[in-house]
Amino acid sequence: MEEKTEWSRRTFLGASALGVLGLAGCGSGPAPAPKVDVQVPQALLDQAAPLRGGSVGMLSQKLYSEAANKALDRSLQVFAQATGTTIRNDLVSGDAGDMVAKMDAEVKAGTSRDLAFVSDRRFVGQLHNLGALTDVTDVVTEMKALYGEPATASTKFCVFDGRWFAIPYHFIASGMYLRKDWYAEKGLPLKPYYSWEELRDNALAVSDPAKRRFGWGLTVNRSGDANGFIQNVIDTYGGAIADNTGTKVVFNSPETVAAVTFIGDIYTNPKYQPMLPPGVGSWTDSSNNENWLAGILGLTLNQFSVYADSKTKKNPVYANTHVFNGATGPALDRPLAYGESNSFVVFKGAKNPDLAKLVAKFMAGGSALLGVAKEAPCLVNPSWSKVWDSDPYYTGGDPAFPALREQTRTPLPVTTKTGYAFPQAPSPGEQAALAAYLLTDMMQSVIQGTKPADAVAATHGRIVQIFEQQGYKQ
Repeated sequence: MEEKTEWSRRTFLGASALGVLGLAGCGSGPAPAPKVDVQVPQALLDQAAPLRGGSVGMLSQKLYSEAANKALDRSLQVFAQATGTTIRNDLVSGDAGDMVAKMDAEVKAGTSRDLAFVSDRRFVGQLHNLGALTDVTDVVTEMKALYGEPATASTKFCVFDGRWFAIPYHFIASGMYLRKDWYAEKGLPLKPYYSWEELRDNALAVSDPAKRRFGWGLTVNRSGDANGFIQNVIDTYGGAIADNTGTKVVFNSPETVAAVTFIGDIYTNPKYQPMLPPGVGSWTDSSNNENWLAGILGLTLNQFSVYADSKTKKNPVYANTHVFNGATGPALDRPLAYGESNSFVVFKGAKNPDLAKLVAKFMAGGSALLGVAKEAPCLVNPSWSKVWDSDPYYTGGDPAFPALREQTRTPLPVTTKTGYAFPQAPSPGEQAALAAYLLTDMMQSVIQGTKPADAVAATHGRIVQIFEQQGYKQ
């Protein structure tokens, strides 16, 4: 989703050495009573003592839940008060198209913040390739002693040449959701995963436009959700954007053409029109959330933001939601479901890197994370193994938690019949191609009449240009 890139700022000023603060987070309007007493561990207070009076600037990837954003602010506020430091926190949408370019420009100009947390899968490779990040292996090594092992996916997205350039913060699972009551009415089984063809056919079976029931809640319009959908189908069909090194474009293949043909048929074949909700062709990232919560969709693919929203707002959709891991394709008999982390990065030239690293260590565990996690159930999850065991909430707070924790431990890589191993090596070229919405543009051209093979070939050429801009000669 394209959004403005103006960044809203919250500043937290250190004023005391208290380890616990009972204040509500910053934000407009009254905040509810805090559910978690956020505390700064004594060990971190001791490490922060020499840094008292210091300040850091931080950039936060905006969470879908505003309550979670406030809880995050509150954790930062507690830390600032307890350590006598100042934290300036700015929010930015992860789908703002110029986010990486803007951060890199600030690093090169010497005006960047000290740290940020961003999606490691989407952004860390690009930032590392631009030379914008500091090696944080020492911090991750220390955190392993405190918190155990991080999610397996983070070892693929945060590590370059054996060194860590991002600190896992919280885990974001991948998931799909369907209406189990609609499936029950049609006698359709609830399964841990389906093939893409099954999902398409089931979506048509449960649809009834006269009752405002639309079985297929996925868009191919420019958005992060559409990128994820299109790429997942391509990968499970045996295609890929790049080879396993992340440096060579391999997009134009028979497998990719087959995947694009399958997707295009859904949006152009009159047979499937009854299962497509009105306006699906112009949806942004929030649209499927809104339509799912309105109770008119039978299937959608999303981070757990939509699930969290239905639970926290007591939407009846929550009780009728079947969560499953995803879909298979001709080249893979298991879903590509390994999630990602929002991870902290420390920028080159940070004015107070020691304090920045300390903030990251604090936010990733204990009550600092718990307060955020409770406001975004199943969307914000521990990245670290021992944090999962740190509070009963993570073991009994929602029926989905055991599956979510298991996803953090998914054995990787997952290899297709065509030899592609996912997740592949972090690829700045691939991340840039996704950020430019080349996949969604390709699908729009197919919907407008371009033959899938021609659309794939043209998109391959555009991807090659981006890879070469990133320094990868083809």
